[in-house]
Amino acid sequence: MRGMTETAAAVTADGVDPLPPAPGAAQHVALAFANSRLTLPAGALDLLATPAAATRWLVDHGLAQEDAVLYEYCSGRLRELRSQLRALLSSRIDGEPAQPEALEAVNAALTTVPAAALLYWDEARGLHRALAHPSDRAAIHAMAAIAADAAELLTGEDADRLARCEAAPCTRYLVRTHAARHWCSTRCGDRVRAARAYARRTQAKA
Repeated sequence: MRGMTETAAAVTADGVDPLPPAPGAAQHVALAFANSRLTLPAGALDLLATPAAATRWLVDHGLAQEDAVLYEYCSGRLRELRSQLRALLSSRIDGEPAQPEALEAVNAALTTVPAAALLYWDEARGLHRALAHPSDRAAIHAMAAIAADAAELLTGEDADRLARCEAAPCTRYLVRTHAARHWCSTRCGDRVRAARAYARRTQAKA
């Protein structure tokens, strides 16, 4: 990614988020997914930048099995869904109409995977039902789960508490735990307070 530091690039390649989950992200995987692209003072991070990073992210969030296989096409589809989801979050926070293409992307993800559990047999369990989940279709199943959670987040009781982190340059979203909550993490809050303190000292010296 252009302008990314070596440290940021290494984090992205591993698919590891350097920040703790934003408020609400532990309850809503769609919010965590939207926040998988973030901007920090060290540079811009994309936790879905590569198939390997995207696979790690899905596995870590319980959306794919360890043997999942993702290709660049899959990670590209995940990034596109994330972009449309972020547009929906933004419009909901700003009280603006939802963009048709964003709605279409989420609805397409919702309806791509059959909901009916299929019938299987094996020696260990005999006849049993399970959702079809071949490893090479991990991205499709993950997108369906993310889209379902996104629909709940955007229309449920947490929707009115959605907010952006106000600590520039952070671009993460959060669910406010209280009205005075302005930041997605203590790290962002500390950075804002440190900047304010520095500004006050500079002004006093001037």
